[in-house]
Amino acid sequence: MLFASTAHFTNVSPSEVNACRPTARVIDVREPHEFRGDLGHIPGAELVPLSRITAAARQWNRDEEIVVVCRSGGRSAHAASELVALGFTRIKNMAGGMMRWNAEGRETAR
Repeated sequence: MLFASTAHFTNVSPSEVNACRPTARVIDVREPHEFRGDLGHIPGAELVPLSRITAAARQWNRDEEIVVVCRSGGRSAHAASELVALGFTRIKNMAGGMMRWNAEGRETAR
């Protein structure tokens, strides 16, 4: 693993996210215009803006593997912390966000 674990969630690289995409739920916490904007989004990602993450997560399986994504990794780290506080046990934050995903030339959707 390229990034250290925190006490609450694990920071992962885009390549690690790509590897776990078939089984993990990818949640993008940006705003709708960002999700559809220049950086695009990870194919299959669900848009749940940060302001709605807590309410939306109340309906999710707390044992499900969830990867949280944003533009650069800051908002997604905040969302990851909120999910951990709600009792989720398998939370990952994509360090560097969609900026890094794009810099590595990975597939995006718009």
